Amino acid sequence: MPTTADQRIGLLLQGRYRLAAELGAGASAHVYLADDTRLRRPVALKILHPGLSGDPTFRRRLVSEAHSAATLNHPNIVHVYDWGDEPEGLYLVLEYLEGGSLRDLLERCGVISIGQAAAIGVAAANALAFAHERGLIHRDVKPANLMFDEFGSVHLADFGLAKALADASWTEPAGVVVGTARYASPEQALGQRVDGRSDVYALALVLYEAVTGRVPFVGETAYSTLIARIGSELPRAPQLGPLAPCLEAATHPDRSRRLDAAEFASTLRRVANVLPEEDNAPLPVVRDSRPLFRRTSEAADATTSINLPAGSEDPVQHVGEPVLLNGELDHTPRDLYAETATYRSQPMRRAPSGRKWGRWAIAAVVVAVIAGGAVLAVERFVVLDHLVPAVADRPLATAEKAVGRNGLRIRVVQRVFSSRIKAGEIVTQSPAAGTRERSGAVVAVVVSKGLAWASVPHVVGETKAQALVRVSQAHLVPVVTTVYSETTPIGRVVGATPFSGRAHFGTKVALSISLGPHPRTIPQFGAVGYTAAKAQLAALRLVPVERLAYSNSVQKGIVISTAPTEGATGIPVGSRVEVTVSRGPRLITVPVVANEPIAQAIANLRAAGLNVNEQIGPPFATKATTTNPQPGAEVAVGTAITLYVA
Repeated sequence: MPTTADQRIGLLLQGRYRLAAELGAGASAHVYLADDTRLRRPVALKILHPGLSGDPTFRRRLVSEAHSAATLNHPNIVHVYDWGDEPEGLYLVLEYLEGGSLRDLLERCGVISIGQAAAIGVAAANALAFAHERGLIHRDVKPANLMFDEFGSVHLADFGLAKALADASWTEPAGVVVGTARYASPEQALGQRVDGRSDVYALALVLYEAVTGRVPFVGETAYSTLIARIGSELPRAPQLGPLAPCLEAATHPDRSRRLDAAEFASTLRRVANVLPEEDNAPLPVVRDSRPLFRRTSEAADATTSINLPAGSEDPVQHVGEPVLLNGELDHTPRDLYAETATYRSQPMRRAPSGRKWGRWAIAAVVVAVIAGGAVLAVERFVVLDHLVPAVADRPLATAEKAVGRNGLRIRVVQRVFSSRIKAGEIVTQSPAAGTRERSGAVVAVVVSKGLAWASVPHVVGETKAQALVRVSQAHLVPVVTTVYSETTPIGRVVGATPFSGRAHFGTKVALSISLGPHPRTIPQFGAVGYTAAKAQLAALRLVPVERLAYSNSVQKGIVISTAPTEGATGIPVGSRVEVTVSRGPRLITVPVVANEPIAQAIANLRAAGLNVNEQIGPPFATKATTTNPQPGAEVAVGTAITLYVA
């Protein structure tokens, strides 16, 4: 019968790693908090699914990837300490981080600020750049793999595991593709070779979700999610502000035009540098402050270094202590790794005999007395019998009274601007409502300063891109419309509302972007010459081009037609307009036909463009004698000719 996750608590692997608590579980592994009894430090131990252990391809790949990942000595990459193979399965020993993951943070806080997302992105992109330079691709960048230490520093986890899974004959539940479909790149969707820019794409989607609260392109199934992002550009979201162009460059559908990790880090850093100070506040991570590995002495037995309290067979609740790294608390603080852990005492040793029995009896009495005193102290001073009331969205004075009535104290740890909460009311609290605390415990709160004010930037005359960045950086929301303008070049701002002054954070600023001058209509010229037509077209900022043509019906010098035609609409300013002007009728010379046979003379006249209208002479004439008009005369094409014969 397989060993359950709970049954593993207390196990000693490789004679060194003792499992203390389950931190989490996924489709391919269980993760435990463990005690490295040799180096006396906490570690995270990931035991892979038993089904993977029997796959020789996976075993080879995992060992290879573990060795490669262990070489990644970078401050933003989770360190791989060791690996092993036990009856419980293959396992990896990793650096233990107390601050949880970005996924935990987003589940508690919903979203984070642009500056906080940029800071996370810079650290993660630097880690990716470091790995990519050494030929390692992550393949599974997602919020759960972005971990925080107790100081809020970002560490990228699980390098190599996605590759090992990809090479194994392993299918995760529900047919999940290797890597997380929610963050997969278009080339992964197409089954193409992945490279460092695939990791950049996934990281950009993670940052998009962190700021907006949603992942773009996500469909009802993994397949629809992957198909949706093939050839698609990142959808715009107003919450992204100046971060939007950076994320768009990192998620270009064409991988060759996408930022690499180093470029992404540099671009994110520039975004962070132009943000106001309040947008760059550190992240509200929550760390576990419990002394999990108390030691009785430096010479303690390495295999029994976990000092267990009395009654250790009962579950011990882990309560996370909030770390106010940016002075802001989350709404529902909790232990980011595990809700409950059960510690097992060591197997009982055989009772000593002879004179040693007396010593053990005395020691037992002493332990009983100490334990009894500890229980009394806990009951007296640490009983968690005071309910924390809900004070979020309530005025500070009201919150102080409510907290005081419950035997607790309130402390304001930060005042922040808020577009949702009125000035003087509570934005967040910690511990969360419904938590039980000891008498006199502090309830830390963040109080709203109300709406923040911003100076509306002057952007008239700037390009659309410049205006969008400046308005977004001022914590205002640009709304773009387009208008025609005779004076403002195409793509530049014609006007803005409000134009200047001060406005609350989140106020919409209407930007009118120039489409250039109104399209023109070609005039109806009538019987005018080219000079007059040219002047009219030039006044419309159109470019006239003269063309000459013969005309038997239009007087010489008068406009015959235009292209585009007269009355045509929607003609852009600067367009060329061909003006066809009459040269009058085309003239030809009447040919000499004297002494030619009559039939030949008629054919020659017609070939010259003339019409033989009448033939004069005796009925049995055989030759032409002359014409009217006379031979050599210049006449218009098609002129009627009288032929004289004899």
